Amino acid sequence: MHPPAEAVGQDETTDESFDTWRALQRATDTKRADIIADIVGHPRGAPTVEELDYMNPPLSSDAIRRHLDTLEAVGVVRVREFEPGNRLRDFPYQFFELTDDARTLFDQNGLFPETAWQRQYQAVEKTSRIRDIETMPRPDE
Repeated sequence: MHPPAEAVGQDETTDESFDTWRALQRATDTKRADIIADIVGHPRGAPTVEELDYMNPPLSSDAIRRHLDTLEAVGVVRVREFEPGNRLRDFPYQFFELTDDARTLFDQNGLFPETAWQRQYQAVEKTSRIRDIETMPRPDE
C-alpha cells in the first residue's frame, strides 16, 4: 500500500502502478538479480535475450524470458523493440531495460550500482556475435 500523496517524500516513487515491495521481492531472486545486474552493466543498458543468455550460461533462453516477464509484470524492466520494417536481418529486435521507477528504487536502496556492474560486464570475454549485438543500435536511439 502506498502512503497518501501528501505523505510521499521526494525520494519515494509516486507512480501508483509501481509496487516497490513487489518489485524488490521479485528483483532479489538470485537468478533475476543476475539478469538485472547484466542489464545495468550492459554498455547500452538494454541487452537482448541472446546477450543475457550468453552472460547467464546456467539459464536457458526460455528461463530468461520467464524471468524477464516476471520483472516486466512488476515494473522493473520494459521491452523496447524495433518495428517490423526497421528490424535487421539475423539480429534481435527486442531489448530489455530498467524502468525509471526501478532505477530510482535501486538507487535509494544501494542496489545494482551502475559503475560496478558495468566494470563486471566489460570484464567478460565475448564472442564476435555478442560484441556485434552489443554495438547495434537500439530502438529510440
